[in-house]
Amino acid sequence: MTGTAARRQSKIGLALAAVIVTAWLAIHITGIFLWRWTPGLVPVALVMVLVQTWLSTGLFIIAHDSMHGALAPGQPRLNAVVGALCLSLYACLSYATLLPQHHRHHKHAGRAGDPDFHGGDPSLLGWFGQFFRTYYSHGQIVRITVVALVYTLVLGAPLGNIVVFWAVPALGAVLQLFVFGTWLPHREREEPFLDDHRAHSAKIPQFLSLLTCFHFGGYHHEHHLSPGTPWWGLPARRREMRDRATVSGSRTT
Repeated sequence: MTGTAARRQSKIGLALAAVIVTAWLAIHITGIFLWRWTPGLVPVALVMVLVQTWLSTGLFIIAHDSMHGALAPGQPRLNAVVGALCLSLYACLSYATLLPQHHRHHKHAGRAGDPDFHGGDPSLLGWFGQFFRTYYSHGQIVRITVVALVYTLVLGAPLGNIVVFWAVPALGAVLQLFVFGTWLPHREREEPFLDDHRAHSAKIPQFLSLLTCFHFGGYHHEHHLSPGTPWWGLPARRREMRDRATVSGSRTT
């Protein structure tokens, strides 16, 4: 990658990350500290929770790009700082712990040694249990508990607001990340995998790919082929790969 391309990727990636983090914080602060429940506001709260679930997924995806150095190419410290911040906001996850696990996933995708693989139980619930145990730890629960206690005892936030506007979106994002970012792309089906990456890309419209898992469902195989491509660049990467294949095919005919 040229220096110009790396700078462009960094600018776009950091700008999008700033938008996602800012929007997440706005809903988080409003919902937990400022929200007052009335019957007429219940539909608004529901919309906020749905949006916050998607934004929470986005926080994880930003951290995921950071793990590959795709957020800010050539700036490992900046990648680590932003990735750690996003995981902490999302659910007090440890960037240092997840980083080697995710690279093991790419090295052993869809087979023994892959921490995201089902571990012998390919059913939806069995595989989800394996996924949940991989990414959630006792240390994380302790950190979440400490933050919740500070929110309630020190800052006066209602516990119900914490559950609705932080816990529920975080758990919803877990399900979103698992179903669209792990289970659907890596489960075995009648259609064989294209290569040793053992990853499928969903055949869905681009906007739906964005809504489901920031393109990690619709373009998962492309991600494994090009881990340095950020989430927002995956559709363009597919077009580039297809153009190269077309040119290569025309040259051999």
